[in-house]
Amino acid sequence: MMHDRTALIAAARAMAARGLAQGTSGNLSCRTEQGILITPSAIPYDQLTPEMLPLIRLDGEYGAYDGDYRPSSEWRFHLDIYLARPQVGGVVHHHAPYCTALSMARREIPACHYMIARFGGAPVRCAPYALFGTAELSAHVLQALEDRTACLMASHGGIATGKTIEAALSAATELETLAQQYLLSLAAGGPALLTDAQVADALAQFAQVYGPNTGKSR
Repeated sequence: MMHDRTALIAAARAMAARGLAQGTSGNLSCRTEQGILITPSAIPYDQLTPEMLPLIRLDGEYGAYDGDYRPSSEWRFHLDIYLARPQVGGVVHHHAPYCTALSMARREIPACHYMIARFGGAPVRCAPYALFGTAELSAHVLQALEDRTACLMASHGGIATGKTIEAALSAATELETLAQQYLLSLAAGGPALLTDAQVADALAQFAQVYGPNTGKSR
């Protein structure tokens, strides 16, 4: 459990260091054997200590938590993602500039680059707007994440998931890069989009190239 706590704090600080979060914006969580560890509300990442992280139980009363600090106000979509997707071990939500700019324009990310395969295919959807922290927003997020590992949230920011908190942070970083590239391409006249067949090929290639690496050449 202590390793999970220190890993979550390290990811939170790395998110801030990468420019994906400002102040206390955004939130992160990871799955453990005991439940979900999540960053607490309103505490800067550089002030976090392991005992500050609330633990939300997966098998108890919905939303009940252990700890002296209340969970992030966005705990609902974190919890609902874990309940719906047993394969997810980490969730990162940020208000990074380019993802947030697209979300403010209510724009999804289309098949503008083969890296769209990183997130399960095209498009990376933008969930409809709902007040932060609400069950309505969580329902929108789950729908936007159908067959995807990341999404945007209208007038809010981005979410990325992964098998571990480290994988989720990597995905969140790459989501922001793709959002930046897409916005820059719009300034150049708009991207030429990949076809469905090209996206399918990228998905198949991604599974091969980015699968487990044994170090043996084949």
